Amino acid sequence: MSPQEIEDFLKLIKNTDIEEMKYKNGDNSLYFKKTDVESVVPKDTTFAKNVSQKIEETKEPAIIAIKSTMVGTFVSSQGNDKLPYVKEGDIITTGQKVGQIEAMKIIKDVLSSVEGKVIKILVSNGQSVEYGQQLFLLEQPKQAK
Repeated sequence: MSPQEIEDFLKLIKNTDIEEMKYKNGDNSLYFKKTDVESVVPKDTTFAKNVSQKIEETKEPAIIAIKSTMVGTFVSSQGNDKLPYVKEGDIITTGQKVGQIEAMKIIKDVLSSVEGKVIKILVSNGQSVEYGQQLFLLEQPKQAK
């Protein structure tokens, strides 16, 4: 695959429900995961440099969704008189609690798997959620070289 084909492919799957994918063509293989990208590229360093350069040239910030890990009721704060765990514009870190989901008196914390800025909260307190439903959208910071 050429760097342009990889870039086009990533844009294509960005807004789908595909969480991860493996691609193999001869000795070349790629592995994509929405929250964690790992790639195995051919030994040709020119190809690797071209891919890295294309990724650096991308002007769009990375938008990552935090999704529900179970069916239940979303809880945005520790209580009615308490502030929500997060609000739009907050900067959160990996592992930070951003909410809870309650189902049949079982409460599970919703933790961020990435760091970033909360740009959109997609659910409200007390709202029923499904497994895999997007709860928050985060903008990831640009990675330093």
